[in-house]
Amino acid sequence: MLDLVKKLLEGDKRACARAITKAENNEKGALEILKEIYKYTGNAHIVGITGPPGGGKSTLTYRLSKELSDKGKKVGIIAIDPTSPFTGGSILGDRIRMNKLSTDPNVFIRSMGTRGHLGGLSKATYGAIKIFDAFGCDYIFIETVGVGQSEVDIVKTADTVVMVMVPGLGDDIQAIKAGIMEIADIFAINKSDLDGAERTTGEIKMMVEMDNSDKKPPILNVIASQNEGIEDLVKEIICHKEYLVSSGELEGKRTERLRSEIIDLVEQEIKSRIFNDRDIYNLLDNILKDVYNKEVDPYSAKDELFNAII
Repeated sequence: MLDLVKKLLEGDKRACARAITKAENNEKGALEILKEIYKYTGNAHIVGITGPPGGGKSTLTYRLSKELSDKGKKVGIIAIDPTSPFTGGSILGDRIRMNKLSTDPNVFIRSMGTRGHLGGLSKATYGAIKIFDAFGCDYIFIETVGVGQSEVDIVKTADTVVMVMVPGLGDDIQAIKAGIMEIADIFAINKSDLDGAERTTGEIKMMVEMDNSDKKPPILNVIASQNEGIEDLVKEIICHKEYLVSSGELEGKRTERLRSEIIDLVEQEIKSRIFNDRDIYNLLDNILKDVYNKEVDPYSAKDELFNAII
């Protein structure tokens, strides 16, 4: 295992792939790898690419990665795909352009399923981020499926969030602005050559202006398929990174991320003990009967189960 870690830290792509596979499948030794590499993390800038389905997020991620690679930066891409609840397999989207990056020595791509996390980021995703970071990536892109929980999770995970919008969303913009708009550090209006691009840009500008915060997120028009506006978008990502560092916000963001991660790990450990410890699982069955028969209330049942776990 130490040999794998050594190769990973030296920038060996195969070692990186093997480490991520171990983390994703929760294989023996995965936790030891994550513990060992932790001291080497914290250098990569994590960028979340999110937004409604059909916005061209994969193409945009491809273009951004290519631009950064051409500048000599090392890039990791984690493409989140929804997981079938029946087969447990990823329903992978069309990432033909992404495949062109597979031969780029500066870019490493990994598709990951959500593994039953209701569209959110799986536990394995957080492990993959640390592995890419220790691997030496300057930037790590997380491309989400663009539904529900993934946007909430991306805020807790990314340093910079790029919200990808497209013309013709119509009423969807009203739904999006209810909360999702608040998470964006940068807006990228993709497919800006389509009808309705000016209207969409105008609506988003109006929403941004209505926000009372001091720092307004920039709004950029891009056409990812033609590589238009990509260089400017990369500049904005770098600019936001520099702002986070100089303002001290990056430290605050990452401290809160660690707080959230530790709490999540404690929750996962408790759930694991309930389902994997036969004695505790049997106790839960017995408690359920008492609660169902109104002999015990759920709150007292919780106390009994929790005391048994700890």
